[in-house]
Amino acid sequence: MELLGKTNIDFIGKRNIAFAISAVISIIGIIGIIQIARGAANMGIDFSGGTAMQLKFSKPMDIASARVALHKNGIPKVDLQEIKDGNKLLVKIDRNMSIALGKSAEAVQSAFKKEYPDNAFSVESSTEIGPSIGDKLRKDTLIAVAISLLGIILYIAWRFDFKFGIGATLATMHDCLAMFAVFYLLNLEVNLLFITAVLTIAGYSLTDTVVVFDRIRENMHKSLKESLPSVFNRSINEVLSRTIVTSLTVFLAAASLFFFGGEVIHDFSRALLVGVIVGTYSSVFVASPIVVMLEDRALQSSTQKA
Repeated sequence: MELLGKTNIDFIGKRNIAFAISAVISIIGIIGIIQIARGAANMGIDFSGGTAMQLKFSKPMDIASARVALHKNGIPKVDLQEIKDGNKLLVKIDRNMSIALGKSAEAVQSAFKKEYPDNAFSVESSTEIGPSIGDKLRKDTLIAVAISLLGIILYIAWRFDFKFGIGATLATMHDCLAMFAVFYLLNLEVNLLFITAVLTIAGYSLTDTVVVFDRIRENMHKSLKESLPSVFNRSINEVLSRTIVTSLTVFLAAASLFFFGGEVIHDFSRALLVGVIVGTYSSVFVASPIVVMLEDRALQSSTQKA
């Protein structure tokens, strides 16, 4: 399916603009990661510690009045999400020094029983995460992302060439940093579902990049006399429709999860939407231009030695 037909866009010629944009995004992403490592960002209870409860009420519950009721009963830091099906309410409470460890769930139930005696409820799920567990999860998560990126560079270097491995790895790192940048700038919650989405997008971006690299390698063998930027541009244009159609398909699936999948996977699908857009951009404007730049430098170095 050729969505765009035959195109002739000079992607490599626009690499300086793309590099400048990507540099800004990456710097913000690095700042976001540093803040996350420090625990200074909008951390979910997975990383900061706290309590997550899902309550089912017999009658509809208004979020605004529920927040007022909890605040009135000594629970000021609370995140409430309405689950439309079944009068359900998702309650997330950050670590609160005024509430004893392990007593947050009891405090929430007590507050609702006191303020809404005529609206009976049941606890469908309750999770308590201590601060030490959250700190360990945060550190282990960053290590997992680093190990996955190392695996990517080794795989691409084995399948293609070391320069291609560097290009693919930097593009994947760019995608991860971009997701951290967006979530940090918008002060969105960083939790385990977000990290799962980051690793998912890393795999998706790698797959998309490998398709482009496959076509580049094929054309390099066929057109030995053609200039390197020309081969890269032609290859990217040849797979551009495929790249956009694939990304659009994944984007629509993620959008369906975001709008209709419910609150439980809302954070995950939102991160996927950001990642698909960034991953498509990096496959075209980051990975390939980096390889061209490295090839040019290697050629210049060999020429000078000769």
